Amino acid sequence: MSTKSLKLRVSPQIGEVSAKYTTPEKPVCILTLAHGAGAGMDHAFMETLAASLADAGIATLRFNFPFAEQKKFRPDTPAVAHQVIAAAIAKARDLQPKLPLFVSGKSFGGRMSSQYLSEHPESPVKGVIFYGFPLHPSGKPATDRAEHLGKIKVPMLFLQGSKDTLATWDLIEKVCSTLPKATLVKLEGADHSFKAGKKDTMSVLVEETKNWIEKTIH
Repeated sequence: MSTKSLKLRVSPQIGEVSAKYTTPEKPVCILTLAHGAGAGMDHAFMETLAASLADAGIATLRFNFPFAEQKKFRPDTPAVAHQVIAAAIAKARDLQPKLPLFVSGKSFGGRMSSQYLSEHPESPVKGVIFYGFPLHPSGKPATDRAEHLGKIKVPMLFLQGSKDTLATWDLIEKVCSTLPKATLVKLEGADHSFKAGKKDTMSVLVEETKNWIEKTIH
């Protein structure tokens, strides 16, 4: 496994953001990995996930959104976030032109990735993986944030904790039941950060990701 630091050129207005490319010797696919609203690409969860996915044969390109790059607390607007996702997809394609390409993200990063895909059905992406889809603000159950998911043409994998306060289980289950290309995996007892007491949720996330990607490719 190797990790290289890169710069991702987004646009003249936005400039560059930092990125890290982590890959095993013989990857089966490449995955863009977008961080959440509360921390950047170097958060322990993101680093561990990238390393664990590489151990499972999956290359990742994780990157900062501009707000994280500039150490601001307010997440970028969708318009800005979508441009960064587009740049990450293009870079991943350059890095591994012959490999199947998937997008993924933790919370906000997954939601922005799926919004981009819903508006760009021509994208070369084979599927999208959500590490905790943020369906609604904590304590305010709603499904408005899922409205764009019906426009996505590729398979979707939702990895969700049963105690996630940003996606109450009955609502995320209801949303996924209306999406023919969605697979929903329940992590019993896990919260939005995938903490579940002493349970090793990371190995479950990686195993489910690997199995779903293999199924999707073949």
